[in-house]
Amino acid sequence: MTDDPPVSARTRILDAAETLVRARGVGGLTLDAAAQTAGVSKGGLLYHFASKEALLDALLKRLAAFIQEDFEAGVAAEPEGPGRVARAMLAWSLGLPREMSDERCDRAAAVFLAAFHHDPALLDPVRAQFARMREAVAADGLPPGHGMAIMAAGDGLFMARIFGLYTLEQAERQTVLAALSTLIGPKP
Repeated sequence: MTDDPPVSARTRILDAAETLVRARGVGGLTLDAAAQTAGVSKGGLLYHFASKEALLDALLKRLAAFIQEDFEAGVAAEPEGPGRVARAMLAWSLGLPREMSDERCDRAAAVFLAAFHHDPALLDPVRAQFARMREAVAADGLPPGHGMAIMAAGDGLFMARIFGLYTLEQAERQTVLAALSTLIGPKP
């Protein structure tokens, strides 16, 4: 039996900050609370993050990296050819075949909202990732606007989910998938 490697103090601090923001909002995120929740001294926290802004910046950079990894994995899982990127985006936004966990989604939402509330410029790493995704959509070989419509629909579904506006039932997911798939065309 192999033990998992210990989680670094930096990761524990970031996880704690996400937990605090999710539970209490950005106002509940203090360096003292993050250190206590992570089980590190305030000096240990300050070694990694000199300020609340630095902590929020690291949270957004970690979120951007997660989005990039998930996006690249989704694209790699699709067959090559026109519409590959759009199919990956559509599958991801509809939770097909793997769905982002509710906890992961809630954490992402909390980080987005906290950063926007504190300083909208902190969203720049995520904006940069979405710009790369838009470039990939533009180069996807689909007619103009088709891939962007898929991306916009996916963004709308994510926003509906994080704000608790509505949740698609499985049958609704299938009908949305079918409707948006007409913009992509058949798999090669």
